[in-house]
Amino acid sequence: MTVMAFLLSAPLMLSIGGIKFNPSYLQSTGINIKELFMKAALAGACFHFYQQVSYSLLARMSPITHSVANSLKCVVVIMSSVIFFITQISPINALGTGMAVARVFLYSRLKRAKPKAKAA
Repeated sequence: MTVMAFLLSAPLMLSIGGIKFNPSYLQSTGINIKELFMKAALAGACFHFYQQVSYSLLARMSPITHSVANSLKCVVVIMSSVIFFITQISPINALGTGMAVARVFLYSRLKRAKPKAKAA
C-alpha cells in the first residue's frame, strides 16, 4: 500500500517540485545528499518493521483491540513529544488527546466488565 501511495503521489510531487528536486539543487542548498538518503532509508526501514509488527499483532488480537492499542500509541507519542521536545499544544490538541485517553480507558473498563462466555 505504501509503494502504491508513493507511485500515485510521485507525479504530483514532480509537477510541483519540478526539476528543482535533483541532487545538484539539493547540494546547492547545503543539504548532504548521502545523509539525506541514509535518513530516508532508515525511516523507510523503521516504518516497514512497524507495519510488520502491526500486522503480526493484528493476526493475534481483535481489530478493535488493535485499534485501541494504536490510539494509545498515538497518545504516548504525543505526550512524549510534549515532554521531550517541550512542544506547546493547543486546546484542541489537548481535547483530542484527552478523548483518545478516555477511549482507551473506557474500552479497558468495558472489556473487564464483559462476562466471559462459557465453553460448551
